[in-house]
Amino acid sequence: MTDQLAPPASTLIPPAATGPLVGQSGRVHTARFKWGVLGIGIAAQAAFSAAFQGIPTAGSQLQGAYRLTPGQLGLVLAAVTCGAFATDVLWGLLADRIGERRVLITGLGGTTLALAAAAAFLTPGGGAVPSHLALAVVLFLAGGLGGSVNGASGRAVMGWFPPQQRGFAISLRVAAVPAGGALGAAVLPPLATAGGFRWVFGFLAGCSLLATLAVVLWLDEPPLARPGGRAAGPNPLKRWDIWRLAGTAFLLDLPQFTVLTFGSVFLHTVEHLSLGTIAVLLVTVQVLSAVSRVWGGRWTDRRGGRHRRTLVTVYSWTIAAGFTATALLRSGPPWAAAALLVLSGTLACGWHGVHYAEIATMAGPERSGAALGLENTMVFAGAFVTPLLIPALLSATSWPAVLLLVGALPAALSALVMPREPHTA
Repeated sequence: MTDQLAPPASTLIPPAATGPLVGQSGRVHTARFKWGVLGIGIAAQAAFSAAFQGIPTAGSQLQGAYRLTPGQLGLVLAAVTCGAFATDVLWGLLADRIGERRVLITGLGGTTLALAAAAAFLTPGGGAVPSHLALAVVLFLAGGLGGSVNGASGRAVMGWFPPQQRGFAISLRVAAVPAGGALGAAVLPPLATAGGFRWVFGFLAGCSLLATLAVVLWLDEPPLARPGGRAAGPNPLKRWDIWRLAGTAFLLDLPQFTVLTFGSVFLHTVEHLSLGTIAVLLVTVQVLSAVSRVWGGRWTDRRGGRHRRTLVTVYSWTIAAGFTATALLRSGPPWAAAALLVLSGTLACGWHGVHYAEIATMAGPERSGAALGLENTMVFAGAFVTPLLIPALLSATSWPAVLLLVGALPAALSALVMPREPHTA
């Protein structure tokens, strides 16, 4: 992936869409190198997503193998997400300070060790059942270390791609989240059934190891401020407009995880759809949302990066309308409620590409690690809060109230809080 050595550049400029690219190592790369960097980012993100989205899909096997109560199962399943939530901003700041190569090697390497430790020492066998607290601690560490991929891999993409391609590139990387989740959902439950959780954690450790090796072998620092130097621009964590934009990510995550965590419960218990039909509908949501993420990045790139906030605002109002219609559809046919939930779920899961690209662009490539870390902290906060909020509301109210309060209302608030598009000459 590298061709020759070049003298250090005294002035660092954004990479061009075509022509040679010079990394901070001093090596000159062909124009295709940036797509290799994107591939590494996708692989790293998918490897982590297979863990934090895939492990819950084997929840029933996990509960049986470790003899967990519902509360203990919830603690174990929340551990990876909590770890990422706790460390995302720190990893983003470190990526801006010391570079994404070091951050990714440290984080992914640590995740590999944590998952390998779970496979070696914390799986049931010989009649012995490991402590659920020990398992939760190790999975928390895996999540905290794996959270490095969220900001650092995005910063690498921002550094290597020119402005007119960043929205599309970031959208492709973000699409790796549902792709990795789909991989975990397809592989982990059968592995748990066939070989137990030693195979589950071993598989996840292997995925993380492969991503680590890819970083070690091929990732070069992008042509931004050198690690250890002073990055250009103000600290994004001190900018109110970036906090406002990140706050909308938290709000939009509530309807997203309403569909992903309790959508099947609603469709089965209220609309009386079969489990097979529900599975097809939720897979449809994931596939269409991945398409939406990539399409949104491509569409806004073709317009010079404009209209990203407008597109997310349109998504927000449509999500709010869809959840409101679903809540008010009391006596309609089940297919109508299913269609509305698929539409709302697709948009609720499909805004991430342009949203991530916008917050990274606002911060600037050299400061994008911190901004993306903040963004992911808000995303993981929403993912953590939603499955705790819905049961509490259901015990006190009803499904229409849940759909309005956790689905429609946050989406409408997101549209209202979203900063306006910057004025262009």
